[in-house]
Amino acid sequence: MTEKLSHIRHSLAHLLAASVLEMFPDAQLGVGPVIENGFYYDFLLPRALTPNDLPKLQKRMKKKIAQNQGFTRSVHTPAEAKKLFANQPFKLELIADLVEHGTTVFDEIQGSGALASHPSTEITTYKTGNFVDLCRGGHVEKTKGIPAEAFALTHVAGAYWRGDEKNPMLQRIYGVAFETKKELKEYLAMQEEARKRDHRTLGQQLGLFVFSDTVGKGLPLLTAKGTTIRRELERFVVDEEIKRGYQHVVTPPLAKIDLYKQSGHYPYYKDTMYPIMKVDDDELILRPMTCPHHFMLYNSEPHSYRELPIRYAELSYQFRYEKSGELSGLMRVREFTLSDAHIFCTKAQTTKEIKEVLRLIDFMNKTLGLKKGKDYRYRLSLGDRKDTKKYYKDDKAWDHAEGVLRSVLKELKAPFYEAKGEAAFYGPKIDIQMKKVNGQEESAFTVQYDFVMPQRFNLTFKNAKGKDDRVVVIHRSSIGAFERTIAFLIEFYAGEFPLWLSPTQVAVIPVGKAHIAFSKKLAKEFVEAGIRTELMDANETVGYKIRHASKLKIPYMLVVGDKETKSAKLHVRVRGTEKLRLVAKKKFIGDVLSLIAEKSKKL
Repeated sequence: MTEKLSHIRHSLAHLLAASVLEMFPDAQLGVGPVIENGFYYDFLLPRALTPNDLPKLQKRMKKKIAQNQGFTRSVHTPAEAKKLFANQPFKLELIADLVEHGTTVFDEIQGSGALASHPSTEITTYKTGNFVDLCRGGHVEKTKGIPAEAFALTHVAGAYWRGDEKNPMLQRIYGVAFETKKELKEYLAMQEEARKRDHRTLGQQLGLFVFSDTVGKGLPLLTAKGTTIRRELERFVVDEEIKRGYQHVVTPPLAKIDLYKQSGHYPYYKDTMYPIMKVDDDELILRPMTCPHHFMLYNSEPHSYRELPIRYAELSYQFRYEKSGELSGLMRVREFTLSDAHIFCTKAQTTKEIKEVLRLIDFMNKTLGLKKGKDYRYRLSLGDRKDTKKYYKDDKAWDHAEGVLRSVLKELKAPFYEAKGEAAFYGPKIDIQMKKVNGQEESAFTVQYDFVMPQRFNLTFKNAKGKDDRVVVIHRSSIGAFERTIAFLIEFYAGEFPLWLSPTQVAVIPVGKAHIAFSKKLAKEFVEAGIRTELMDANETVGYKIRHASKLKIPYMLVVGDKETKSAKLHVRVRGTEKLRLVAKKKFIGDVLSLIAEKSKKL
């Protein structure tokens, strides 16, 4: 984001707040930072906003732009600031933070330009028109510097004050802004496409998963069709990893809290762990990660350098407490299954092992139809050496580990960028950044270099001289959490899965009652050959059945009428086309099985 664009978006946040106050004079103002692609502002309002309110607010904002208002900076003492915002309790709370700490909890928000960050004796505000707000600065000089046709208010969402569920729920108005009308138009078109592909909508339409309030929030229930997709992915992962020298293991989804205290996860992640369960004399907890379990497996017997590397892999059930407002379909859940693995190796083996991990990830993604550099890239997540509270203090180890990851990425010519302060507490990592349909990038899974856990768990091996040496642990996932991967693939393919992943691969559609017996026999033949087939024999018209199969995005439809019952050939309708293909039954079955075995994206 350029400084110019940041200033445009920041200025629009001020104009939004000013416009809301005109419509609702009693509105209580929260915060209004610049964010990726735009801005937002939080309000406590006398009534719930409706979609009809947004055009009205946008019209007021454009009027202010046309008035060419300026932004005037003022400096106040805390007493003056409190008097100025006497009727704004949230602002008074921010001022109190500034007085006590010289900062606010919201200063961590990227681009939180709508907030001050000054010594407690000085608090700055900016005035535009009749509106005054706490602010650290960063605006256009005059409002005509804002391209009025290049912004839009998009939607309203709920947001707790300070992100705390114990605080009041505010209404958050989101806006997007760019430097040109063309950029805005392209962005809105992309968002509309993303809306159509939303996995929550398509998942329901395709009958892949459901949620139940009785079961609990963030706990998805996969249907038989959704489970089929997951089973295919699981088989793909396990088979490929075993080919590449991984030992697949199974460990329990809970453990004594002592295990996570020893690993250090408990103090770092306890806010996202579930409560401790007291069972007999033990304190147990649902596991948020698998690594300590694999450490116990490794330590269950002595190891020689001749055995290394040892690669433990597991389809691991994990549990993490996500706040209700952060749950999102299958993308963010409270229980998930990770294609997890831990490689125990010597320091000299780390470069080769990490290369092989990245090659595995590239192979997996390519098979799923994802292009490196376009659909995903890598982020080298580094530690912040100054943050000794978060990161383990060992500069030499950090330098070496970061150097290894960087050199591997460069050698493989992998598209990557670096991000300071994003590492795990026990070492740097490579994050696989997936690009979603809406243009946003999200970390899907990681490859981590761990030099801390081997010390905490005394993970050793006998070297060539018969002495104990410390292993290095590489944490990695090959495909991420299955729930999130399924969500991503639903949106990536708009529900039109490749043949090998499609829950139903062939739909057999009898024209009438006279053709049902033959259709049943045909469907049975396909099933016995290993093709997932659905017989659509409901008492409906052929047109309805074809539309239903199209809605379910089934790759192949076979319409069976009089001709088909008397022939060894089939009329095949391929997904996305209306033209029928005349194919011999034996050839069709063979072609379908070949495409499935190849995990082809063709039909």
